[in-house]
Amino acid sequence: MDNAHTDISPQAGMTPRQIVAELDKYVVGQHRAKRAVAIALRNRWRRQQVSRGMREEIMPNNIIMIGATGVGKTEIARRLARLAGAPFLKVEVTKFTEVGYVGRDVESMIRDLAELAVTMVKTEMGTRLRAEAEQHVEERLLEMLHPRPQGQVFLNFTMPGVSQPSFTHGDPAQWEAEREEWRRRLRSGELESTPLELEVADDTQSSQMGSMFSQLAGDEMGRNLQELMGSMMPRRTVRRQMPLSEARQTIINEETSRLVDNERAVREALERVENAGIIFLDEIDKIAGASGGSGPDVSREGVQRDLLPIVEGSTVNTKYGPVKTDHILFIASGAFHLASPSDLLPELQGRFPIRVELDSLTADDFVDILTTTENALVKQYEAIVATEGITLDFTASGVREIASLAAELNEEVENIGARRLHTVLTNLLEDILFDAPDSIASTDIKVDEEMVRGKLRPTVENKKKSRFVL
Repeated sequence: MDNAHTDISPQAGMTPRQIVAELDKYVVGQHRAKRAVAIALRNRWRRQQVSRGMREEIMPNNIIMIGATGVGKTEIARRLARLAGAPFLKVEVTKFTEVGYVGRDVESMIRDLAELAVTMVKTEMGTRLRAEAEQHVEERLLEMLHPRPQGQVFLNFTMPGVSQPSFTHGDPAQWEAEREEWRRRLRSGELESTPLELEVADDTQSSQMGSMFSQLAGDEMGRNLQELMGSMMPRRTVRRQMPLSEARQTIINEETSRLVDNERAVREALERVENAGIIFLDEIDKIAGASGGSGPDVSREGVQRDLLPIVEGSTVNTKYGPVKTDHILFIASGAFHLASPSDLLPELQGRFPIRVELDSLTADDFVDILTTTENALVKQYEAIVATEGITLDFTASGVREIASLAAELNEEVENIGARRLHTVLTNLLEDILFDAPDSIASTDIKVDEEMVRGKLRPTVENKKKSRFVL
């Protein structure tokens, strides 16, 4: 059992080079940041291969990513979590406040991560059990379509002094034949629109109660009170009519939930949180500042003090049980325009030994983002307008002009990184997206340098207007 945690996920054994190659599909540039997170992820796998005693001593190397907005900090962390198949939570540290102030306490992020992990594991178990659940679903649907006669049992033998019951559907063989005919029609898809009446859980009262508790006691305590009251009160059900296709999905969800071993799911989820969990602390620069301040600075430093034991390693109580945070990987990020990582508490700085500065994006980077990444923006817009029967053709010169305008706006207005491309493309294609399909002049549209310049260059050159439009 020494390597009990080795197979946390099927992709956890990827090498750093493989991880970087996968990240390259979604994030342009930022090779230093990719190398850092790839090593951190691989080290988690390496930790699982050592002896149990040594495993407990190996702590994760938490990372601070420094860079302007829109350069890929969040995307790197999000894609990394998908590669690892790990529970991943992104939190804005600005919503946390020191205990005693209005706001959420920092331990709530561990409880949220545990909740996400339980949902993840149950979903995975449900996927594996789906085939078995579908067998049960078919029988339940058949019972609704062609129910067994009430109060009657088919006997294949006779008993002395007991006469055989009469069957409203004929003899047992005839009933079975009818049942198989219904099964055939069900499997062929003939009955998908057949209306059925199904008894489903009524969550209206529960959601209203949760909203009331949240207003009175706050989100965290409100959820706890809602769950407590929900366990004390009987669950209400209502009968609803729906087509068979919708009823099938409802029953599949019920059957899958019934088949999933909840205790095992919780155990596996907590194990994943403790050994593979990743928490992305965004905007950490907003809680950095000189010590000894007053007013909001007190709360900022208080958040750092509250955050410290979580990052160092402590035990947080959740509704699923205690969670140790010693081996959770924390990736923090911030622009650090008005502060620097050295403005954080020294103890907190020590818990983030790896610091990576991300590069600002250039026009060449924007060209790559628009064309080479998986599901690039250009490909997305081509697919969107294709649904209206319109062919959108982005030429190389058109893409280059879009990238140049985005880079120019970032330099002169405000640097928002790759997010500027969304703004530029939305304004460029606004008329096409509005006119399609009613009054579009042509179904073949070429987006070249001339079109981009004619549409956007006047706005870009009008600096005052571009601040509000682009």
